[in-house]
Amino acid sequence: MHVGFRIPFSQLSLFLLALSLARAFYIPGWSIKSYKDGDSIPLFVNKVYSDSTQLQYAYYDLPFICPPSGQKHADANLVGGHSISLNLGEVLRGDRIRNSDYDLHMGKDQACRFLCNQEVDRRGVKRGKELMAEGYMAEWIVDNLPGATRYVTVDKTRRYYAAGFKMGEKDYSPTTGRARYFIHNHVTLVLRWRKAPGKEGEAGRKVIVGFEVYPKSIGDENRNPDGCPKHPHESSEGLQLYIPTNDTDIASRYAFSSYTPQEADGDLDDGAKLSIPYTYSVYFQEDKQIEWTNRWDPYFVNQEDSFKIHWLSLLNSSLGCIALTVPMILIFTRNIPRDLKSHGRGGPGEGKIRLRKKKKPSSGGQSLSRTEQASGGFLDQQEDLDHDADVSSDDDALEEMTGWKLLHGDVFRPPPYGELLAPLIGSGMQLVFMAGGLVILSCLGILNPSFRGGFISVGVGLFVFAGVFSGYFSGRVYHTFGGQNWRNNALMTALLFPGLLFTLIVILNLFVWAQASSTAIPFGTLVALAALWLFIQLPLVYVGSWFGYVRIGAWEHPTKTHVLPRQIPQQSWFYTAFRGVLSGGFPPFAFIFIELIFVFKSIWQDKSGYYYVFGFLAVVSIILVLTVIDITVITLYFQLCAENHHWWWRSFFVGGSSAIWIFFFTIWYFYTNLHIQGFISTLLFFSYSFLACAVYGLLTGTIGFLTAYAFVRHMYGAIKAD
Repeated sequence: MHVGFRIPFSQLSLFLLALSLARAFYIPGWSIKSYKDGDSIPLFVNKVYSDSTQLQYAYYDLPFICPPSGQKHADANLVGGHSISLNLGEVLRGDRIRNSDYDLHMGKDQACRFLCNQEVDRRGVKRGKELMAEGYMAEWIVDNLPGATRYVTVDKTRRYYAAGFKMGEKDYSPTTGRARYFIHNHVTLVLRWRKAPGKEGEAGRKVIVGFEVYPKSIGDENRNPDGCPKHPHESSEGLQLYIPTNDTDIASRYAFSSYTPQEADGDLDDGAKLSIPYTYSVYFQEDKQIEWTNRWDPYFVNQEDSFKIHWLSLLNSSLGCIALTVPMILIFTRNIPRDLKSHGRGGPGEGKIRLRKKKKPSSGGQSLSRTEQASGGFLDQQEDLDHDADVSSDDDALEEMTGWKLLHGDVFRPPPYGELLAPLIGSGMQLVFMAGGLVILSCLGILNPSFRGGFISVGVGLFVFAGVFSGYFSGRVYHTFGGQNWRNNALMTALLFPGLLFTLIVILNLFVWAQASSTAIPFGTLVALAALWLFIQLPLVYVGSWFGYVRIGAWEHPTKTHVLPRQIPQQSWFYTAFRGVLSGGFPPFAFIFIELIFVFKSIWQDKSGYYYVFGFLAVVSIILVLTVIDITVITLYFQLCAENHHWWWRSFFVGGSSAIWIFFFTIWYFYTNLHIQGFISTLLFFSYSFLACAVYGLLTGTIGFLTAYAFVRHMYGAIKAD
């Protein structure tokens, strides 16, 4: 029987489509907000963050920042300090957006405006120094645009933005060599605008296409009576975050000690205060080069410089994937047909394994007398010779039947711990649908930076509603394994992976709560997540499991399973479980390595930027899936040829084994590229990395398992065993 193989045209079209969308595009917002001259423009403050730590803090929770006044703006229904409604993704990513007291009006420049005079004690000064030492940056928002620091490319042909601005500067005294901290107590806000499109532009309305923040530290000398500095845009001595030492208190505290600190401890409560005056300037500039639909482009210019690296990585991964696809095609088009012909011998019974049993001699009163044996003559002797020839031919046939064909009675034997494997496959399919939906929506531009928190919000929604697919596949696999209690399987599918995930998040949240960080998920949000899990996802998993187990039923196997399992011969060292699984995970990791570096840099190292080359990510994801399929088929074929029928768990581990390499890569990346400090931040990094690798491994392991199952059914469906 000839077994053919061809690449479906739909898959090739999908690959070419993804390649054409490699740069992707984005939808900058749901609606255009326009302003007329004099309209109030709200400025929202969000949080402070750093590339050196995973802990974020709400802006208004900082002790050295002007607290909100609580006063209503004169011409707007906004109150200073009022919290803005956030979606689920914004809360989970640590956003705490609140309205500020900064007074902005379209087209109205302000050379200087006094905000407040904040009194800070020693604890507040110490806190400010800690944040500045760790490089914390503040995030402000105007018209859904994050306040950005402006930079120029190396060739000085384009400008680009990095979201956020520094809260202060650190240097060292030229005389004493000690660290000094200067707080940015003055900001210059530059809002770039252009004429609104359509009829609103004809009516004189304007849209904002850029928001730049230029912070500066200005001392408290040479100020006007209103609190503004006389020359806010000239260079001057900054305001040092420092309170002089109270020698009297220090002497009294260390009267009986030989050690006397040179500076007061931040925990010393002696009533000393540092007065920090906060001011700001506002300027509006017309910018005709940037359209409103392209106003996010400056945030991505820095990524465009790396497009050549993305293309070279894509070419390298594609060639590697093709190199792995060729052996898989040969297995389908040459190896399997050759194996089938080797025992079919080309006759009408080709592809049919027929094992003849050796006849046993009769017993009891059926024995023949000597006379009857002797009278048999030559004919009886000839029959005995023919019988011996048949037995010999059967033995020869059994000797020729080696490799995967001998496993027809064991290859579909249910695996050990199948009641655990089925829920894992169901959760893996749930992650496959979630990840696929996120990548598709991102390539279409629906999920983009202007949709703040949208990626996480949509991801959670897709994960919850994909519970029906989780239950369906888990139920069918469980039924195929011969499971009887599908309700217990549905419950385990709904609780196992989501329960472990939720438990880990709660435990990590306890550590973050202790640091008073906005990264901590509020208790109400945890209750909402638990409600989504138990009251929406769990019923969906139950429905999907009922449909897959009861209505559709198990997959039918082409061969019957023997009662007694076949003994597995001694395996070569290369086919051992650990070596085979570990080696099978390296090619997928190697093909996504370059893109993985960009993802890690965006998540861990450059939080002021935005990862938005989802087109490349989509193509790399397709290559990853094809590579996992190729590796799983190749390793499974050689495993079956080695007469090892324990392939169920092995295929799952081979498909997800690249997660091990990725976790090793995260460890290397942590020690060579990151400057994360503190136990909590380190714990969060490795915990989130382990969780991401587990999700990735579960997803790719499910792809490997289903590929292996389809491959085995295809192989043994080409033969019939009697």
